[in-house]
Amino acid sequence: MKDIAESALTRLEAKNQAREEALQKSRRLTRLSADTIRAVHRGELEEAQGLLVQGRDLAARLRADLTPHPDLFYTGYAQDAMKEFAEANLTYAFITNGRPPRPDELGVEIPAYLNGLGEAAGELRRHVLDLIREGKVERGEAILGVMDDIYSVLVSIDYPDALTGGLRRTTDMVRGVLEKTRGDLTIALRQNQLEQALKQIQDQQEKKT
Repeated sequence: MKDIAESALTRLEAKNQAREEALQKSRRLTRLSADTIRAVHRGELEEAQGLLVQGRDLAARLRADLTPHPDLFYTGYAQDAMKEFAEANLTYAFITNGRPPRPDELGVEIPAYLNGLGEAAGELRRHVLDLIREGKVERGEAILGVMDDIYSVLVSIDYPDALTGGLRRTTDMVRGVLEKTRGDLTIALRQNQLEQALKQIQDQQEKKT
């Protein structure tokens, strides 16, 4: 029994150490992802690229470190960090007109990737609102199209939440965000049309005088 106990303690100590290190890496990956998204919204694309490189390295190390402990890799904190990592990469790609990376390119599991894709739609709404304030309504319409595509993908995934990591809740969120954004853009477009019509009337009156 002593040998069994010593073996059990050794294995548990190794797993506990791996868990503690994974927690630290997960927190750091989450922070890097959040910083990346903030940099993208500020237009600091070079900084965002550097943060994405750091994130890719950290995500790869997290995955490699937990290869001997797959149960830890599939726990909430590790997958949440991977979801945030996917969201950051997808947000950057969509806003910069880049090709969205595939799950295998990021080393992210499908559920984390899909939920990250959904949360990226929320960041795109923020970008659309910024575009509206800048008067770039046509670009906002293009981003709305991307959001619509995201929703079309997510709504087609009809599997239990146990397999998708609660994707239905994310999909419902995306639907609400999409409709709000469509409404905001519609108002902005009508306002632009009204302003143009008023300007034409004013120009015509000035020509008459």
